[in-house]
Amino acid sequence: MTEELLLAGCLQNNASSQEELYNRFSPRMLGVCYRFAKNREDAEDMLQEGFIKVFTQIHQYRNEGALEGWIRRIVVHTCINVLKKNKKFSDSVDISYASGIHVPEENIPSIVQAKQVVEYIRLLPIGYRTVLNLYAIEGYSHKEIAEMLDIEESTSRSQYTRAKAMLEDILIKKKILFNPRLNSVFAGAVAK
Repeated sequence: MTEELLLAGCLQNNASSQEELYNRFSPRMLGVCYRFAKNREDAEDMLQEGFIKVFTQIHQYRNEGALEGWIRRIVVHTCINVLKKNKKFSDSVDISYASGIHVPEENIPSIVQAKQVVEYIRLLPIGYRTVLNLYAIEGYSHKEIAEMLDIEESTSRSQYTRAKAMLEDILIKKKILFNPRLNSVFAGAVAK
């Protein structure tokens, strides 16, 4: 089924079109949710809530940009709203000693290309993990993150810096990153 037919069916609340849309995009969106969630069950709950929003807001899609990108934005915002609603983000924020830390960008592996690294990102405290995901993976600016999470822009920057440092420590301890400057497996740096 073409994307246009799929959208038309979803606009008419056609169950088979909605199922097709869900089946087409849910595996990738579950990966997005999984990066924000504590466990798979929470990720699946976020995914379900996200797709409910997708179906109720499908009439707002204007064919400007990719449908997957539009769905992804809704899912990311749903994840953030779930974290804020459950106060999981604010309860775990710890930036007291993050402001003085400097981690050179070249020391951070390319997290977009490494599935193992995504698993280790999940070991970070939820506040750090959320900012790292939003900034390094989803491409939001610190200003946008601050607005989404109701925090200061400097807090977003500090949490991102601390998240990178903690991630590097984890990767070194797990022997994934032996020498951050020379490790060819993770030669790329986070683009931001």
